[in-house]
Amino acid sequence: MRSMINGGMALIRECMSSINRPEQKAAKYILENPEEIIRLSIQELAKRSDSSPSAIIRLCKTTGMDGFRDLKLRVAGDLQTAANGGEEFKEVQPNDDVPTLIETITNNSMYSLKESLKVLDPEKIEQAVEALHLANRIDFYAAGASQLAAIDGQHKFMRINKHCTAYMDSHMQLTSAVTLGSNDVAVGISYSGETVHVIEAIKQAKENGALTIGLTKFGTNGLAKEVDIHLETLSSESDMRSAATSSRIVQLNVIDILFIGAAGRNYDPSIDYLRKSRNAIQQSYRRK
Repeated sequence: MRSMINGGMALIRECMSSINRPEQKAAKYILENPEEIIRLSIQELAKRSDSSPSAIIRLCKTTGMDGFRDLKLRVAGDLQTAANGGEEFKEVQPNDDVPTLIETITNNSMYSLKESLKVLDPEKIEQAVEALHLANRIDFYAAGASQLAAIDGQHKFMRINKHCTAYMDSHMQLTSAVTLGSNDVAVGISYSGETVHVIEAIKQAKENGALTIGLTKFGTNGLAKEVDIHLETLSSESDMRSAATSSRIVQLNVIDILFIGAAGRNYDPSIDYLRKSRNAIQQSYRRK
């Protein structure tokens, strides 16, 4: 599933909020001393980080890595990428000039997209695409910046004649969820995976027989535990993250993947619907 032997640092950062204290100690030490840990044994790392070998093994499992050796290989790959001038996430500084902002934010978005490639599971994407292709109706549930991805999903799937909604009001989301059935799909979008009303809407949709898809950050979270298909992404964010810049980009990218995949399942009719909607918009809203 993951072709590049790197990404260890990103996987560890992403799981920091969902692991216990001994694992956090080890994770923090790894992030602060990556050059050092690739030369340590698991016992040495446990001692230096005031953790334990079992906590480090749990950390590896939580991050989806195949043991301590895999962790060291991935961290070493991160260091090699950085040494070769490869892309890495960079913090936005308060006094950055506009050219620097343009370069930093663009590079960070590209970095997050490439990091997400390492955790997006093709088999789960395949399952989600098939479910959306066959669905009679699709509901998108989200809040805040994630709502932008939900609205984008509604716009795209509507253009290939899929009945879908992306209500912004949480009460409307819940009301819509209870009317779904066994031939429908509910998509919950929450980068943290802990948005309460999104989880509740997904629960209701599932209770009524709908297939459920969750789009969240990598790792275990509340939404991931509820859905039938869990799609995971990685996105580093700067301290100025109130606008959820990089996470929004990776969510939109996954929506594009799902849309193109589903449209391709029914190619000729999808192309016909897309042409009709484009022509209608051009005739009504654009100068001739």
